[in-house]
Amino acid sequence: MPPFIHENSCKKCFRCVEACQSDVFFGSAKGEVPQVFYPDECWHCNACVIECPHGAMELRIPLDIEPVYQEK
Repeated sequence: MPPFIHENSCKKCFRCVEACQSDVFFGSAKGEVPQVFYPDECWHCNACVIECPHGAMELRIPLDIEPVYQEK
């Protein structure tokens, strides 16, 4: 699943766009809330979430790649 942007928290600084290694935000207009145009290209690396100084980014990791921990 692609990153989710909380539009009310986003300050349109584009640091998430610059941090993204797979260019999922390619085509987003400066001065506006970035849009995810290529969701299938997301590597779930969390770089956009880490780079966002306003806490406006959230990454939802798909269940099929989510680590499973089971205590024995």
